[in-house]
Formats: sequence, structure tokens, C-alpha cells
Amino acid sequence: MIRSNPKGLRNGSIASHASGLSYEADLSLRRLSPRLQAFWDAHDADEVLRHEFGLRLVDNWEELFALLYQLYGTRYDFFYHLEQILLTAAAAWLDRPEELRDLDRHRINEPDWFVSEKIVGGALYVDLFSENLGKLADSIDYFKELGLTYLHLMPLFAVRPGDNDGGYAISNYRSVDPRLGTIDDLRNLATELRKAGIVLVLDFVFNHTSDDHDWAKHAQSGDPEYQNFYYIFPDRTLPDQYERTLREIFPTVRRGNFTWHDGMQSWVWTTFNSFQWDLNYSNPAVFRAMLEEMFFISSTGIDILRLDAVAFVWKQMGTSCENLPEAHTLIQAFSRLARIATPSLLFKSEAIVHPDDVVKYISPEECQISYNPTLMALLWESLATHETRLLTRSLSHRHKLPKHTAWVNYLRCHDDIGWTFDDADAAALGINAYDHRQFLNQFYTGQFKGSFARGVPFQENLETGDMRIAGTLASLAGLEHAIEEGDEHEKEMSIRRMLLLQGITLSIGGIPLLYLGEEWGMLNDYDFVKDPAKASDTRWVHRPRMQWEFLHELNDTIASGSGSIRKRIFRSQQKLIATRKALPALAGQQMELVATGNVHLLSFIRINESHRLIVIANFTDQPQSVDGNRLRTVGLGRFFKDALTDREFGTSDDIVLEAYETLWLMRV
Repeated sequence: MIRSNPKGLRNGSIASHASGLSYEADLSLRRLSPRLQAFWDAHDADEVLRHEFGLRLVDNWEELFALLYQLYGTRYDFFYHLEQILLTAAAAWLDRPEELRDLDRHRINEPDWFVSEKIVGGALYVDLFSENLGKLADSIDYFKELGLTYLHLMPLFAVRPGDNDGGYAISNYRSVDPRLGTIDDLRNLATELRKAGIVLVLDFVFNHTSDDHDWAKHAQSGDPEYQNFYYIFPDRTLPDQYERTLREIFPTVRRGNFTWHDGMQSWVWTTFNSFQWDLNYSNPAVFRAMLEEMFFISSTGIDILRLDAVAFVWKQMGTSCENLPEAHTLIQAFSRLARIATPSLLFKSEAIVHPDDVVKYISPEECQISYNPTLMALLWESLATHETRLLTRSLSHRHKLPKHTAWVNYLRCHDDIGWTFDDADAAALGINAYDHRQFLNQFYTGQFKGSFARGVPFQENLETGDMRIAGTLASLAGLEHAIEEGDEHEKEMSIRRMLLLQGITLSIGGIPLLYLGEEWGMLNDYDFVKDPAKASDTRWVHRPRMQWEFLHELNDTIASGSGSIRKRIFRSQQKLIATRKALPALAGQQMELVATGNVHLLSFIRINESHRLIVIANFTDQPQSVDGNRLRTVGLGRFFKDALTDREFGTSDDIVLEAYETLWLMRV
């Protein structure tokens, strides 16, 4: 039984104002202090380290206590787990490498370091990009040449053999997949990236483990302590009750959310795949065990942890078991403990859910940064419709975030595209949301007449009509189709579409994130079906292996053909990144929409202190114009220069944008 929220709770965060709970928190800390002191003494801890930890502990203790009390306060062993959690945090600080502690001290005094215009991200699978961690370190110069200062490595820890959901079925959080290297290789890579000024991001897969994780093996052997780490049921009575309100995540893989285990003669909760066992966070031993794993991962030199599947981490009968209040409480508890023991560590939420739910995970006290799936989906929607009405409506009330937080803006990632716009936003514009999603699915799989896209379906549910889209940026933007048809005009249009979308993610506010391969316009890789471990998951179509021979084309003199296309895409992307990093107006999150009077255009102004930049983007293949006087009134100037081309514009005339053109206008 979980206690109801104490008074004073708002927006998923806990602020304990009740004098009773404050007293209990203070009393508990006083009782625990001698045990903490004994821990320091036993480890001969430096006085400076004790003092620094103590200051942060006092600053955060009351909020942490309230969070843990809400989750576990009714348990008979609450105080035991409270003590163990405190000592786990102390051990993490004591064991933290000194260079990371120095980084902690620096970032405490620079809390907004991650919202700088100079932060530009890239994401990759180690094996597909460079085979292993050692060779990946050799690519640091490549990342610097492209302009990246943030690198997200897809899951690289030890996984079960065969199908492992792209690395998200983890067998051991303290061991790197031997095909990729070792923990020492990861530490060395983190050190080299830090020297190069590149932030390192890893996944924290904390909703579930693989069925061959040690905890799961102990559970299978009949150990009741570890069986309580998961949701295990002797018959279908409770699973059937839960199923009444649960949705299916991978309906084409299997039906339902529970898997029968012959060895235990029991049903196991498996939200995603049958080999991914959901963890039971109503058990505080699970929280503490995963806290230890989190601190271990952080100690390797990680700057940001991407919290995987945050919406699913808490279960409650009679609900969808998604986005429950306790999920936020749980993440906030992890965040408070990070603030105490590893204060430079940030959390990035992965919540591909309704826009209203996505934003609830974002705060300085929970996840400081978050993927922006709604922007991603609506950029593709605008490209298909040639109109920005739905995009503009969503941005008008969904882009703003709390201070000290940021969006991560992306166009493609390792995952699929789901059409996660708000039905009410669509209805306000006279759009039937269900029908519109069907149109988008047809358009991006190339089934709609006149479509340029070459995506493929992912998890198509014939009963509900639900479907998501897989495909690389270039194939979705039309390059694959244009090359097949040998259509030079369409090749040009596809490149412009890619650069249009990238120009927005790099300028709209937040951290832009490339999925590596986008900088070359890499196409769908249909050979994934040859690998039995991947054949059933169409997302592998947009996870191609890096082709390093492309680098040779950067210095070529090819005048036409596929080589020049790749070279142009790379150099254009490189220039976009370099230009962004030179514009202080692009720091932070502040963004104001500009009314253009033209539904085919998206325009906004970025403001940071005294710096201003107006962005205008044309989502059609025809020239579009905007009244220059509108730009004068928002940009507070009569003459502007495009930072991307150096062209100058006067506001006394209409400003014309060519097909799929983007302008970044500075006052001159």
C-alpha cells in the first residue's frame, strides 16, 4: 500500500511542508549521522570529502526523505533501507574519481552548462559505427570535425545472446558487452572525450532487466528475495486483472504483458519483450540495487543518463501502469541522490507518450533534459502536409519548459516515429486525429500518391489501425526514392528537406541531436533481415553500419552523382552546426513564434540576453513570401543578414524563401 501524497505536492514533485514529516526527516538524519560517521572513519575518508557530502546531504535530505517515505514509509523495514541508501550514496561519493569530483564542483556553480549554443549531440551504436570502444576513441577527431560536443552511445552493457531489443535487455550493468570492449575501455573513452570537450551520454535501462541477469537467475532458482525483485504470479488471476487496463507495446511480437516461465511455473510481467522482466519498484531493495548500478555507471565518467521507458516504472492495479505519480516520485528520488553523491550527473527522460505527460518528467528535480517527440513528429507532419498549422499550435503552448531544463530535439533516433501529437490540438484545427495518423502512416510508407517517403511499418496493429514508422532521415525525406528514379530535381528537393528539418532542430531551443549517419544521408538498410536476431524488428532498417569510405569523398572533386550528394549533405550539416555554435541567441530555451500570415511557413524568434535571431522555414517545394514589416517589428531592425548564406534583406519588401529554404536572420 502506497501512502497518498503529503500536502504541498504539485506537478509531480514533493515539497514537504508538514511539520510532522519535517521532524521525522530531521530525527532520522540525526539517528543516521553516527552510522555515516562510522562509515567515513572505516574508510579513512578525507575531511574535505566528508564536509562536501555533508553540505549537499543537509540541503537535500528533507526532500529525499519525503520522496522515499511516500514510496516506502509504510514498510516495516523502511529505516533499514533508508540507512542503506544513505551509505550507498556516501560510498558513491567516496569512490568517485577525483577528476569527476572536480567536474561536480564546477557544474554546481554552472547549473545551465547544458543549455549552451555550443552543445550539439550525436547518437550511435558502437558496433555499427566503429566495431568497439577502442576504435570509437579513434573517431574523436571525426566528432570534432563535424562539430559534436555531446555523444550518446546506445546500450553497450552485457546483454542476453540473440535478440536483445537492440541492447535494452541487459544481463549485467557492470560489464560491457565483450564484443565492444571492457569497462576500462569505457573509462578510457570517457576520459578522452572529456579532454576533447565532448559530453558522454549512456542509457540507464532501469525499468527491466534481461531474463538472464543474476537477479532473474536467482528468482528462477526459487530464491524468494529475488522473486520479489520482479512481478511473478503463480496463475493468471492477477495478470488478467491487470491486462484489462494495459496496452500492448509490441503487439506483432506477442500479445499481452505477461510471459509464462516453465521453470518457475509462473507468469512474469514483461511489458516489452518476453525476455525483459519488469522490476518491482514497490520493493525498496530494488530501488537500492538499481541505485548502486546507477552510481557504478556514473563512476565510469558519464555526464548524462538517458532514463529508458520512464513511463512504465510503477504498477498499480486498475490503471494503465503508465505515467503514474509514483513514477515521478521514484525518478525524483534517484535525482536527489545523484545531487548528493554525483552532482554533475544529469537525467534525460525517454517518454514517448502524450505531450501532456512528456513534460511532467521535466524539471530540475527530476529529468533536467528530455526528448521532444512531439516536435519530431510534427516536423514530419508539416513536411507531408506542406502546412505548419498543427506544428505552430503545438509549439504555442508546448515548447516552454521550466528554468534549468532543456529539450533534446531530434528527427530520427534508434527508435520508431510515433504520431504523438495531441488530439485536442488537431480537433481545434478541424483535423480528425485518427484519420490524420492513417494518412501520415500511408504517406511515410510511400503508399500515398505523390509521396516522396520510403519508410517501413513498425508494429502495425491491424485490429486498432495503430502503426509507427521506421526509416532513415534520408529515406523518409525522399532521397532513396529520388535515387531509384534517377530524378535529379527530386534529389535536390530531398537534400533541401533534410537541411530544412535540421535547421529547425538546431535553432528552435534545446540540444540538437543527430543520429550518426544522418550527416551522410545514409539510406535504409534492408539487409537487416539476413540476421535472425534482427529480422523481426523493422527498426533495424534505420540502423545502418557506418561506411567510412564516405570520408574519402570529402576531398573529392566529383561534380555529380552519389558522391557529391553525400559530400554536400555532410558539409551543409557541418556548416549548420558551426553557425549555431557561433550564435549566442541560440542558447537556452526562450522561443517566441512569429505570425507570418502564411500557413506554409514556420517562424520564430530566439532571444538570449541582448542577442536576437529570427528563423523562417518554408515547408513547401514552391517559393513562399512573408511581409518584411512583420520581421521589422519582432526583430527590431530594418535590415537583416542570413547567418547561413550572408545574404542581406531589407524589411521594406517581402522576403521570399525558395523551396524548403530556412533563413537564420540577424539584425545588421
